Amino acid sequence: MEELPVIDENLLAQVRAGTESAWQDLVEQLSPQIFGIIRNQIRATSDHDDIAQEAFTKIFLKLDQFAGKQAFRHWVSRLTINTCYDWLRKRKARPLVSYSDLGETEAEILEKTLAGDPLEQKESIASMRALLDRLISSLKPREQIVIRLLDLEEKSVQDVGELTGWGASKIKVTAMRARKKLRELLHKLEPDH
Repeated sequence: MEELPVIDENLLAQVRAGTESAWQDLVEQLSPQIFGIIRNQIRATSDHDDIAQEAFTKIFLKLDQFAGKQAFRHWVSRLTINTCYDWLRKRKARPLVSYSDLGETEAEILEKTLAGDPLEQKESIASMRALLDRLISSLKPREQIVIRLLDLEEKSVQDVGELTGWGASKIKVTAMRARKKLRELLHKLEPDH
């Protein structure tokens, strides 16, 4: 992942002073970061713009609370992840996935994966990713966030804690429970069940 440029303190001061062009510059600089986080956390692409708008609103309203104890982009990441978490909690409905819900390609991919056969093509890997996204979407919001950060983005427990504000033990227990649920879901999806 490429390193994003540091946000200039002068730009933040101008935004705090109410300069509209400075806010527009800040939004432009933060958009790739914010949309990247949202894409990684939220499956429903139709909601990405609304979630980003909510994240930008929180950033604007809480900018005076940014004390500079950590990097500004880290603070933005934390606000954005918490915005995604809030959105997942508000949504409440978590779709249950059954074998009959799977498309032909997804069912074939699942059967190969469960049988230990290697996936042959990029399309197969993309289909497996789509199936995994569906399964993760059926978890509780906190579990979704933790699994996506730990297992899909390969962040450390410490990094997840810094991004979410949750303690290491809470993250580990949440991950353990979520992985157990995912295993149970996969087991239920097997054609024999």
